[in-house]
Amino acid sequence: MSTVQQEPMGMNRTGIQMSPIDSKAMQELEPTVIADDGVGDMALAELRSDYIANADALGSVPLPGTLSGAVTVGMSLLKGDSPRILLDKLGERLAFERTGTRLYDALITKCEVMLEGDISMTIEDLDQIRADEARHFLMVADAIESLGGDPTSQTPSADLVGVESMGLVQVLNDPRTSIAQSLHAIVTAELSDKAGWETLVALADEHGLADMVERFTQALNEEREHLALTQTWYEEAIGLTYGDVELDDMASLSQPPPP
Repeated sequence: MSTVQQEPMGMNRTGIQMSPIDSKAMQELEPTVIADDGVGDMALAELRSDYIANADALGSVPLPGTLSGAVTVGMSLLKGDSPRILLDKLGERLAFERTGTRLYDALITKCEVMLEGDISMTIEDLDQIRADEARHFLMVADAIESLGGDPTSQTPSADLVGVESMGLVQVLNDPRTSIAQSLHAIVTAELSDKAGWETLVALADEHGLADMVERFTQALNEEREHLALTQTWYEEAIGLTYGDVELDDMASLSQPPPP
């Protein structure tokens, strides 16, 4: 069985054209049946507005659990910095790197069954990226502890990315999804991961944490490599080719000619 995705043609019954008689009847309903005076939409909007106005926050950034942590955070506040945002975003990356490790675990399991020689990706490649994700998780946990925070607590942004990532986890763990479909989800995760590390580097730099900036920049560069690799593998998996033109040269082709 080829790894390159070739979607099968089958009896897909989701479209309206599958039942022309019933679809015609649906479109010939009396105008009074389908008329919308806007009352229903207004009622739903009011209900949602009430929930929004009275909802609690998604969560809170926990107070430092150690004396040294309380001193560190207190000094930052006195200097006008906002350590709460940094700790929140550290919690976000911690949660996402944990999920990323699990995503690659699932992809490795799928590839052990389905991977053929049609694409350049190997199990060893995936093992290396999985190891990077796990190492990034430990790096962020150490960073949180160095600021007096508790890496086991869930910050608001950690809660947020946990919900955002649920669909990606479902895609990778669904036995019906192909390698190409799984790689599509992985690319989505890597795009988000790169953006998250860029934010974290900027925040660490804003707080004058040079050591963190150095380590986080290294992690960001590794995530950029992950993204480039997974994008290439995805394009190979869906059979995307450009003749004799290399994929890396496509960006230059899209640029306007020099004046």
